Amino acid sequence: MTPPETDLIGTNAIGDESPAVLACRKLTTLTQRRDFQRAARGKRVAMPGFVLQMLRRPDSSDDSIRIGYTCSKKVGNAVARNRAKRRLREVARAKLPTLGKNGHDYVLIGRNKTTAGLPFDQLLVDMEKALSILHVSRK
Repeated sequence: MTPPETDLIGTNAIGDESPAVLACRKLTTLTQRRDFQRAARGKRVAMPGFVLQMLRRPDSSDDSIRIGYTCSKKVGNAVARNRAKRRLREVARAKLPTLGKNGHDYVLIGRNKTTAGLPFDQLLVDMEKALSILHVSRK
């Protein structure tokens, strides 16, 4: 027999799933090289801690947000690259579900020394700023 509190985990008072659960569900990770190459042909913005690339998928039959992470050997050894990618994953997890647009691919590229060295709050602010720059419609 389960306690009654466990039945309410992941739901709000109305009975729908919480926004955090919904947000985590629609982020998927890019794994194919061709998806990274397509995103490289889209819009980009360079911030002090990272470079963000964005491409709207023309065949977006699903409403998911896809995200990819990359750090070259210029970032450092394997430990430094993995640390930088962990920080980029957390930034994306925190900001993309609310500020990202469905049907878009995003690629976060780590920068040498700054991705791992900047304060995390600064990375979050940079992510908000980068997304606002990329989502401005230019006519």
